[in-house]
Amino acid sequence: MHGTEAPSLWVRRWAHLVPAGGSVLDVACGHGRHLRWFAARGHKVTGVDRSAEAIASIAGLGRAVEADIENGPWPFEGERFGAVVVTNYLWRPLLPTLVASVVDCGVLICETFAAGNETVGKPSRPDFLLQNGELLRACADLHIVAYEDGFCDAPERFVQRIAAVRKRPSIDALPQRFALDAAG
Repeated sequence: MHGTEAPSLWVRRWAHLVPAGGSVLDVACGHGRHLRWFAARGHKVTGVDRSAEAIASIAGLGRAVEADIENGPWPFEGERFGAVVVTNYLWRPLLPTLVASVVDCGVLICETFAAGNETVGKPSRPDFLLQNGELLRACADLHIVAYEDGFCDAPERFVQRIAAVRKRPSIDALPQRFALDAAG
């Protein structure tokens, strides 16, 4: 069933940036592959999707919100999360809201389709494909820890990926450290 496959390698790679015990919001969560993974690691999870079937499948994991985030109000107005996770989904008007939904020291982990994907499959409409550097521009107020823009095999697809942290207000002169791997 779609949405029950293994969590994204990108999400798993950068999950160590989520503050210990931090809440996780999975946007367009589908059947909860990332919610299950984060819940198993002790995080409080929230998933949002417009599919009633998808929301029913994740109801026992944490907060499950059925909402059309493209045509209705943002259901988490005023809330912020230790991590906002977005994979294989793009709704440009929502990008500023997603960035604003990350707490201080929290992380945005995003991986979605990019321009060029129309040459290898779906999605192929420009509305659903990030343009060169678009994700970097959307995260300009965050600290970019990792970014990729390129091509992947199996299945063939063009993607952009980002892991970006909202730095805490500096209380000292020492730079904050963001490990580049879980062992780091």
